[in-house]
Amino acid sequence: MELILIKDVEKLGFADDVVNVRPGFGLNYLIPQGFAVAKSDGNLAQLSGRVKAREKREAKLLEQFNEISARLQSATIKIGAKVGTTGKIFGSVSVYHVAEAIKNQLQVEVDRRKIKITEGEVKQLGTYTAEVGLGASHKVTVTFEVVAE
Repeated sequence: MELILIKDVEKLGFADDVVNVRPGFGLNYLIPQGFAVAKSDGNLAQLSGRVKAREKREAKLLEQFNEISARLQSATIKIGAKVGTTGKIFGSVSVYHVAEAIKNQLQVEVDRRKIKITEGEVKQLGTYTAEVGLGASHKVTVTFEVVAE
């Protein structure tokens, strides 16, 4: 069953993508929840209009993305954590902490759901990297350092 996505669906696609899914998933979840519409001539015409409008908006936003990505790549973000005597932190540093640190230190608002820590769990002091998604095709690698509070 072919559908046109209205909203981003994790592990399936981004808004305005045409995807092929199983009929039960499409009819019982995607369409009733408002994530997708059936592929038809009328919906394809609306899709082309939305794509043209999005391309105009993205052309304007491209300059802002470049500025934000330059700021994110050049800065090392420091995240404070409570530490035991062995250098191991209490709990772990998550994407929430990375998003808050970026917001507080660089004054850039990023969606925490679009951040992925490349090393997995962060449970020790040190320097790590995370991948921050600024849009459908814009990703930036950010370096952050976990320091003792």
